[in-house]
Amino acid sequence: MVSATSHSTSTPSITSGEVAARLERLPWTRYQRGLFLVIATAWLFDSIDLGALTFLLAPISADLGLTATEAGLLGSATFAGMFIGAIGAGTLADRFGRLQVFKYSIIVWGVASLLLAFSWDFSSMASFRFLLGIGMGAEFPVAAALLSEFVPSAKRGRYVALMEGAWPIGFILAGCASYLLLANSIGWRGFFIIQACLAVVALVARRNLPESPRWQVSRERHNDAIATLERLERNTERAYGQPLPAPELSLGAEVVTDEHDGLRTLFSRQYRTRTLASWAMWFCLLGGYYGLTTWLGKLLTDAGFDIVKSVGFIIAMALWGIPGFISAAYLIEVIGRKFCLVGFALAAAVAAFAYGNASGVTELIIAGSFLQFFFFGMFSSIFAFTPELFPTRARAIGMGSSTAAGRLGSIFGPVVVPLVITAYGPSVVFASSAVLFVTGSLIALIFLPETRSTVLEDIST
Repeated sequence: MVSATSHSTSTPSITSGEVAARLERLPWTRYQRGLFLVIATAWLFDSIDLGALTFLLAPISADLGLTATEAGLLGSATFAGMFIGAIGAGTLADRFGRLQVFKYSIIVWGVASLLLAFSWDFSSMASFRFLLGIGMGAEFPVAAALLSEFVPSAKRGRYVALMEGAWPIGFILAGCASYLLLANSIGWRGFFIIQACLAVVALVARRNLPESPRWQVSRERHNDAIATLERLERNTERAYGQPLPAPELSLGAEVVTDEHDGLRTLFSRQYRTRTLASWAMWFCLLGGYYGLTTWLGKLLTDAGFDIVKSVGFIIAMALWGIPGFISAAYLIEVIGRKFCLVGFALAAAVAAFAYGNASGVTELIIAGSFLQFFFFGMFSSIFAFTPELFPTRARAIGMGSSTAAGRLGSIFGPVVVPLVITAYGPSVVFASSAVLFVTGSLIALIFLPETRSTVLEDIST
């Protein structure tokens, strides 16, 4: 048998339809759940870092003597790196495989985290945030593509949505760690040292992940695809405890209407509308989200909360993200990806407007809790939806370029917020984000197809 990592040059012996049929018939066992948990570390560790910037921006600014503009540029430097990482990783993952990019992007993340602990001024901090962003940006699109290509269509949306559930958990862990470190005078530098240690844990956990057989057959590595499928079937059968059901070989192969890969596929006649709509949707939703979130802790501090109390306030609101992503994971297989995404995004728009116009602590807590609930439901939906819009030969770059468009919105938001606050006040920031959420919802509703309970190869046709 040819190993799963060798490059096969033999005569093709398996089609994409046969690969899909063999994956679709696999029962969901503890083996697949283990693969899911390892892939989900991408969300957990990256959400810890982005959460850290929310909680630690005020003490970092005070320690390094940053101006409001420089503080905003730290968030933008991270997202600029994520933009580069998402584009580069998507291209590399479609060309050379999901697994290698996914396994080693965490190294960049870990090295940058260690360097951040020793930052001495704005320039060093911004440079290391940019480097960390490259590693982080590589994680999301490759992880989403890899998981969506393993999971059967009946469970695919739910489990990709559940992967987003690592986000509020990581955000809350970041808040708790920040609270303890700040309260005990260890400070923000200790936080980034902890992150570097987490990168080592993640790299060890990913060492036994299999490559995507869908990607292998799309690159005509047929013997490799067969070897990977046999490994998946063997491990699944062992966990299942009985013979596997027979595959339904009536499933069709992925139809290839051109011979191009990567961005040229995304702009082919078949996928052009999906590509542009996905990019615009991501730009609006992430621009609205990060325009609020990156500045939330800083705004609370400026409003009179001390640093430690503002961290506790945000953690209390973020807890509502847990029922938010659980609700999305259920609804996404009931009402569909598109309508679930649109519903949560529109609700987030209402909650954002209410938060921006709240008066008093009680109203802030209520509106902020609903805001986090709808935020995490929205992101669970968009990460489950987007990988399904593109064919295997361009899925990683489709996901990567979409998240990269979102990173442009992420860069735009934190930079514009200080200008808006100076000119119009904080309430206008929340109203502007609400408008972006509504715009992103309309784009998804009008231009993108529903993909619920459909085999990936059928969506491509």
